[in-house]
Amino acid sequence: MKKSLILIFVFVFIDVLGFSLILPLLPYYAETFDATPTVVGLLLGANALAQLIGAPIIGRLSDRYGRRPLLILSIGGTAVSFLMLGLARSLWVLLASRILDGLLGGNVSLAQAYITDVTDEENRARGLGLIGASFGLGFIFGPALGGALSTGGNYSRPAFAAAALATLNLLGVLLWLPESLPPEKRSQRASSPRSEFSARALWEALHRPCVGPLLNVQLLYALAFTTFETMFSLFALERLGLDARSTSFVLTYVGLLVVAVQGGGMGLLTKRFSEKQLIFGGSILLALTFLGWALTPALWWLLVVLAPLSLASGAMRVSVNSALTKSVFPEEVGGALGLSAALGSLARIVSPVVGAFLLDNVSTAAPGIVASVLMLLVIPFVWRRVLFVPDLACPVEV
Repeated sequence: MKKSLILIFVFVFIDVLGFSLILPLLPYYAETFDATPTVVGLLLGANALAQLIGAPIIGRLSDRYGRRPLLILSIGGTAVSFLMLGLARSLWVLLASRILDGLLGGNVSLAQAYITDVTDEENRARGLGLIGASFGLGFIFGPALGGALSTGGNYSRPAFAAAALATLNLLGVLLWLPESLPPEKRSQRASSPRSEFSARALWEALHRPCVGPLLNVQLLYALAFTTFETMFSLFALERLGLDARSTSFVLTYVGLLVVAVQGGGMGLLTKRFSEKQLIFGGSILLALTFLGWALTPALWWLLVVLAPLSLASGAMRVSVNSALTKSVFPEEVGGALGLSAALGSLARIVSPVVGAFLLDNVSTAAPGIVASVLMLLVIPFVWRRVLFVPDLACPVEV
């Protein structure tokens, strides 16, 4: 494995570790300032909204000026935002820290763009799978570490720990991570009209034969999976009566599945199937497993369903982004991955609201049924617009 891939794996792991260390505690932190549930929702939504705006911009800038400078900017912004969080003495500072982190928090999409630069098309999905594996590891250890540090209701300690991890990441990038785009490539891309930094250039990319359909798939998948992700704990409580400790064990099990699938499983899958086939098969399997989650009668059923669900979601996430990098010109990869990340941010704004409404006002099964229906819509769309589109059509001039 290339040294740069190992460095990116470690970088994403530390980044997610810091993020997951503070994320579960943020509502409790806000409550110490007498925040209402609505204000807590605003804090969580503000970060996602800021990412919706910032991720495509940072990705596009990295196409023109290189990945390393934007990674330094992004990680630096993360460190400052967590420091603000730890020093906060009012809700306004909490809100400002979340907005800053969102605007400059394109870390993961930049890491994906970096991997795209240093891998060939044959090994790209495997390389991108490493990011998913580091995500899983980060979410296994982060919440537990955050809980230990917040003993006694001191939520500044986890924030300062997250800031320290981000600073460690920043030093690592400054000292060890080389630029993935050599000067001649950056110069060539800067002079290309396709690297133009404008909303028009991004809009044109959306209308290419491959890019638009893949981003549509990404949006529907993100809406469905984020519904599952954000409603899981409430579902476990109301449907199965699981307490916080039991739910944390189940989430650890999910994290281990994610590591197994994306760390090793994707390499095996991409040797046998194309990315388009994995997207199609993953859509079918997710439609079935989301329905299985919705109809869960007992814990053993849930544990069984989570295994194929983790396999399908891992295949979808990696394959869509890998196919996306091959559907645009090299000087557009960062912007395209930024758009993909922005759609994920949009889902994090919409899905929790819709999912909570369905769970509270319809039934505990409703969020899973809606997620299943969304993936059912993806299946014929992938069949018509993705699966049989010839590779020669991607990328193509407009």
